[in-house]
Amino acid sequence: MRTLVVVRTLKTGGMERVAVNLADAFSEQGHESHLMYFKKRSNPISPKNRNVIVHHYGINTISFFKPTTFFFTLVAKILNLFIRKSYFLFFGWHGGKLLQKKVSQLEKNHGKFDKIIFRGEGTYEIIWSFKHDKAVYVLENIVKSNTNNFFINTQRNKKLFHHKNLVAVSTGVKNSADTFFLENNITPKSLNVITNPCPVEQIRVLAEKERPKRAPTGSYIVNVARLVPQKNHHLLIQAYSKSSKKLPLVIVGAGKLESELKLLAIKLGVEENIYFVGNQSNPYVWMKHAELFVLSSSFEGLGIVLFEALTCGTPIISVDCPGGVRDILKGELEAYLCPADPIELANKIDHVLEKGGYSIKEEWLEDFKPENIVSAYLK
Repeated sequence: MRTLVVVRTLKTGGMERVAVNLADAFSEQGHESHLMYFKKRSNPISPKNRNVIVHHYGINTISFFKPTTFFFTLVAKILNLFIRKSYFLFFGWHGGKLLQKKVSQLEKNHGKFDKIIFRGEGTYEIIWSFKHDKAVYVLENIVKSNTNNFFINTQRNKKLFHHKNLVAVSTGVKNSADTFFLENNITPKSLNVITNPCPVEQIRVLAEKERPKRAPTGSYIVNVARLVPQKNHHLLIQAYSKSSKKLPLVIVGAGKLESELKLLAIKLGVEENIYFVGNQSNPYVWMKHAELFVLSSSFEGLGIVLFEALTCGTPIISVDCPGGVRDILKGELEAYLCPADPIELANKIDHVLEKGGYSIKEEWLEDFKPENIVSAYLK
């Protein structure tokens, strides 16, 4: 079968990594796999499987040689100055028509796509007018309004979700979407749960690479996440300051809150024990050498990093946040959830470290194996 995964960019991020993993998974299962992205970034990630056909399509690249796109971009930006969060409304109509032509061209060259998978609202809000009977749109996170403007919210909800085939990455995301759609009079064509693929063998190979030189000597605690409000590093640092602090804390990731978080560490007197190491092209080797992985997010669509840490053989704990963490921390692993409270999280960290962690069972990884995800999308 022939598939196309579409994502806005290939920057180093969880959603982008999942898009690439999915494209790899389709190829590894013997399908003709295509991957399309719209915007170039420095140090992009890329498929590991050489058979994946990658397309860069600069759908919103401004150029005098593309006068129509230049016009729609200009008008959309001007409109956005007066009505915040309205950029998608004008440009998304044009972007969808452009993508329609591009996909038609690809299908002439390669044949019809059996599935087109759009990853993330940021991707499909700029092509919302696109139509294809094999298209599905993935809800990566909790569905919510992104502005106080009633008109913009109403239009955005209709353009992005109404009468569309939707896929939620977790039960928690589906439940939040069901509630949101009911409250906002949105009726998707379909809404199913298909979790994210995790390339177990590929991750384990990367995890065996040389230990990072910037890593602390000996064991440490690790968190891998963008330094943004959703990931709630404030809670993590507060909890760490209240723990026994037997091991250093390594935070892998970059973002706009880095300076603020470093100041918090100084205020709490733990700056010498916390390592901010920025984005890493191979986060798995950092997970592999850690004694414990801790997630402190305010909400997570799925929390695939939890599964990745398990794949690396590293015990995990997480706050019990809205979204999909319970799709991973279930059964025996449910014991490693805790309330989103600094003292509760500190106690959980100390408890797991004091008992020497726990053994990882291979059966915990079954739901996220790529072949099962591919089958779910193509059945």
